[in-house]
Amino acid sequence: MDRREFLAASAASAVGVSGSLRSACAAETPGFASPKEAMKGPREELLFVTCTYANTGIDKPDYLAVVDVKPGSKTHGQVVHRLKMPKVGDELHHFGWNICSSCHGKPGDRRYLIVPGLKSGRIHIIDAKDPLALKVHKVIEPEEIAKKADLSAPHTAHCLPTGEIMLSMLGNAKGEAPGGFLLLDDKYEIKGRWEKDLAGMNFNYDFWYQPRHNAMVSSEWAAPKTFAPGPNFDDVKAGKYGQKIHVWDWKERKIKQSFDLGAAAIPLEVRFLHDPSRPIGFVGAALSSTMWRFATDGQDGQKWAADKVIELAPVKNDTFPGGAVPGLISDFVISMDDRFLYLATWLHGEVKQYDITDPSKPKLTGTVKLGGALGKPEKLKGKELSGGPQMLQLSLDGKRLYATNSLYSTWDNVFYPDLGKRGSWMVQIDCDTEKGGLALNDKFCVDFGQEPDGPSRAHEVRYPGGDCTSDIFS
Repeated sequence: MDRREFLAASAASAVGVSGSLRSACAAETPGFASPKEAMKGPREELLFVTCTYANTGIDKPDYLAVVDVKPGSKTHGQVVHRLKMPKVGDELHHFGWNICSSCHGKPGDRRYLIVPGLKSGRIHIIDAKDPLALKVHKVIEPEEIAKKADLSAPHTAHCLPTGEIMLSMLGNAKGEAPGGFLLLDDKYEIKGRWEKDLAGMNFNYDFWYQPRHNAMVSSEWAAPKTFAPGPNFDDVKAGKYGQKIHVWDWKERKIKQSFDLGAAAIPLEVRFLHDPSRPIGFVGAALSSTMWRFATDGQDGQKWAADKVIELAPVKNDTFPGGAVPGLISDFVISMDDRFLYLATWLHGEVKQYDITDPSKPKLTGTVKLGGALGKPEKLKGKELSGGPQMLQLSLDGKRLYATNSLYSTWDNVFYPDLGKRGSWMVQIDCDTEKGGLALNDKFCVDFGQEPDGPSRAHEVRYPGGDCTSDIFS
């Protein structure tokens, strides 16, 4: 099934980097006391980016890129360090930290990155004490995970207040749904599975927890056997893709409520507001191009409710059978002060900013166009912005937004078949945090098509000091 059928059916090195940059980013950062304190944190000077050669024709290990974003640096906007993974075939995707702000005030430092390979099932523990000399600390092989936990396809990694690491796993050892949640101890040994009961869960994807309200919310994509070959709308119609979010009892480790977001929803990224006193969060439903808000319903906080707060209409286009292209919301991020929500529409090629001062009534305050499946791609610093904005990361002060364009290699190849040949891009968007508004920074564009080993696909972005999608405040 090609992209038109699917759309119709759905409707280096560290040379030149200053010592001050190296030392500033190597400082121990055990998290922040509050979102307000995080906003006062140091400006990001380096970015970590997962990059993969999956389905590019290049048979070499994926790598973790380090990008210089320090203003005035001679290597600003360039990859200044690369750490290659030990083996080929990982498809690096999402990753997280060993410690975030949920561990603030406890012994330890934010030193190790948890970098899973979604395709290979390997989990890499990367020592990031010196961001310009990253090292592989340990690799957990998929065979060990299968034997000890009957799980595969690691996706989201979050640290827990206990010092453990929890990862959402999208399949069992055979690549079948529903998967589950894997626990690693503070020595990165497999401890077992987190959940006590999977009743009610058909698929797995992302999660975010909030112990203060005894809750975790998870979302659904599909079984690895289903999504790995690429998108097929017949599978959506057959019920092989998710359409629910689940509210878990954090202490009991069981689902207590589920919400059906409708056929062909495919809910992906999940985020609570950063203020831990507010039991409110959002989830983006990719295929239905909608954003849902979830919140406690009632003063006792025991019951939850979910409602649709943003709905993006498909764009009419006669070149596609059916005459319309959905936005496909692939990612979103919330500013540390919980005022703005930013979302990416991978097929419409837009990044949108919403004022969520009232979370039940988001107000559109800015839009930037970046490629997309409609029209001719824009160019920036000589790089054609083919593909569309996929993953987002926001600076702690809320003033700079970074976007990359690869979703998953086999999905890229259906919607944007040239992406594997051209390589990814990463852009920076300036955000007006007073009145709202977005503007593309025309002086910043990282071209992952110019990598030494050939074009690569760039996905998630993190900062050495923590960021808006890795830090949980409890």
